[in-house]
Amino acid sequence: MSITPRPTPRDLLTVLLPQLEIAAHYARQIQPRIAAQPAKDAANFFGAALSDADLSIQTFVEVALLGTFPALRFYGEEYEQSYNTKYFRAIALGPQDDYLITLDPIDGTQFYLDGHGNYQIILGILNADEFEAAIALTPATKTYVYALRGEGCWHGQFGTPLEDCDRLQITEPKSTILLGWGMEHLATTLRDHYTVLTVAEDYSKTVQIPNVNGLLSGELAGAVLRVGKFIDGAALAFLAQEAGCLVTTHAGAVPPPLHACTNYERPGLLIAANSTVQQHLRTAAHQHGLA
Repeated sequence: MSITPRPTPRDLLTVLLPQLEIAAHYARQIQPRIAAQPAKDAANFFGAALSDADLSIQTFVEVALLGTFPALRFYGEEYEQSYNTKYFRAIALGPQDDYLITLDPIDGTQFYLDGHGNYQIILGILNADEFEAAIALTPATKTYVYALRGEGCWHGQFGTPLEDCDRLQITEPKSTILLGWGMEHLATTLRDHYTVLTVAEDYSKTVQIPNVNGLLSGELAGAVLRVGKFIDGAALAFLAQEAGCLVTTHAGAVPPPLHACTNYERPGLLIAANSTVQQHLRTAAHQHGLA
């Protein structure tokens, strides 16, 4: 394949997909004996979780990027512990068409450490204003989903080229809402219409609950996130939006452009499978002072 001097988002995904699949196989193979690293500084045990796989996968992807696209910007979740951060041109969002690659090497590290299968490897390609592309790989099922801006969301098995994937269409999601950390107080309003799961109250080491990626499998009709981190929540929201979901801030507004955000995160997000769910989420957010 011929790669242009300035690779397109599709170029980037095409070249990186085989590397990401190797990383996914690695994560799956070592999960039964994975070792946790000392917890990171975070507000909850979910955010604090760190494993050998997080660090190893980030290093692997960094090596692939530096060997193939050395001029790109790159921001990985474990940048502070990486030996490679200093070799990238920048870790910050750039001007228009100067893409920033982001990586969450294990999204759902606590799920992963507890032996659950709904963790993912998420890579994003960010322009100054919006995501140009994102891809999320699920090692447990050997599947992935990806989206290119304005081109819909697609899914396939490992080994399937991007162009041979099937369009992802979510027609009848389960009547379940996931509330992220700090959003559990919305449950009382939403339980009139939905089964409501809160990460803070319903997470279990023995019984798997949906992660935000449940929006892409039909396990969830909606989700409320306290913030939309570029590396995970905002990337999954982009994938969901390209699959037909509706994404707004808690106040019901279009999320701000990426360059207007700070700390690599968008403000709190409402993600809904349809307009009815969206209205219920907006009502709950308003009643609880989020809008």
